[in-house]
Amino acid sequence: MPGNRAVIYKGPGDVAVETIDYPSLELKDGPGVNPANVGRQVQHGAILKVVASNICGSDQHMVRGRTTAPPGLALGHEITGEVAEVGRDVEFIKVGDLVSVPFNIACGRCINCKEGKTGVCLNVNPDRPGSAYGYVDMGGWVGGQAEYALVPYADWNLLKFPDKDQALAKIRDLAMLSDIFPTGYHGAVTAGVGTGSTVYIAGAGPVGLAAATSAFLLGAAVVIVADLQKERLEQARSFGCETIDVSQGEPRDQVEQLLGEPEVDCAVDAVGFEAHGHGSDAQAERPATVLNTVMDVTRAGGAVGIPGLYVTGDPGASDDAAKTGSLSIRLGLGWAKSLSFTTGQCPVMRYNRQLMKAILNDRTQIAKNVNATVIPLDQAPQGYAEFDKGAARKYVLDPHGMIK
Repeated sequence: MPGNRAVIYKGPGDVAVETIDYPSLELKDGPGVNPANVGRQVQHGAILKVVASNICGSDQHMVRGRTTAPPGLALGHEITGEVAEVGRDVEFIKVGDLVSVPFNIACGRCINCKEGKTGVCLNVNPDRPGSAYGYVDMGGWVGGQAEYALVPYADWNLLKFPDKDQALAKIRDLAMLSDIFPTGYHGAVTAGVGTGSTVYIAGAGPVGLAAATSAFLLGAAVVIVADLQKERLEQARSFGCETIDVSQGEPRDQVEQLLGEPEVDCAVDAVGFEAHGHGSDAQAERPATVLNTVMDVTRAGGAVGIPGLYVTGDPGASDDAAKTGSLSIRLGLGWAKSLSFTTGQCPVMRYNRQLMKAILNDRTQIAKNVNATVIPLDQAPQGYAEFDKGAARKYVLDPHGMIK
């Protein structure tokens, strides 16, 4: 039996690469595992040799100590891998297949899964609807920033790449299918981006850049990306985005300078609950700022996609209300403008096959646009530290040295 090294959350600001158990087709007790899931049989699952596993901004929220994640949690929900073993109930996925793993864990059997709402599956997480690998309050499924990972309901969850050699040649792009690309695309789609749209995207991190890439793929005329980090804004400009440095003043005023009017057709919040203020307030944390801004800059009758993460428990919040996810948002403004809002986990399976085809047929360059940077598993702590400082990169962990 091979070993299994994984990225472990040790406590706020501290991650380490340690040896954990090799996956088995049974969910075992461990940090973050709901007791109701202990002993759960997974003969419908597959064990993957991880080819790529990305560091996500959502992981950073935990690592900063901004969630109730327990120490010892194995991190990582963005997984691409080669099937090493399958359970007796797996019928279609075969050993040797190269596959993408949606970060949502879904059963394929409940009413939500059957309606395509795989981000809120009812059967995989005893804590609440919806689940993910290596994430707080998501049922305790072990994370995939590791050498090997278990995927339940393999026939349902896994997206097989049709040509293994072709996929390996484009693995940097295809590694984005597990979360970031579909999530950015979901933000753009739910915001109503279409041919000729003007779009405001809050956040030039990887999800914001994926949303911008998606907006162009959907036919947007102008994509404006806003952020505080100059390096990230430069990355957005590298593939045709207009940019706004929100530390320089109110976004509405800067939108007007770019477009000749202060509003856009649609907007995407790719920041989430660790938002900062604007202008002179840019260094202070203001968790409702982005939500209020996207309402302010979106025209009446428009829509807002919110793939940015918001939580029900934030022990590091700046005020007591925010510690329980209660934010001072201007809902009256959104109501008065008849805005539509879409929140929650992206249902990855709604988009990943189509986006795979776009990648394989050279219709998009998502890895280039998000500045995908491959590092060995051992360098994960360094990758987390650099990403936390605002590096304009999407770090891709390569546990077995398979990415050329």
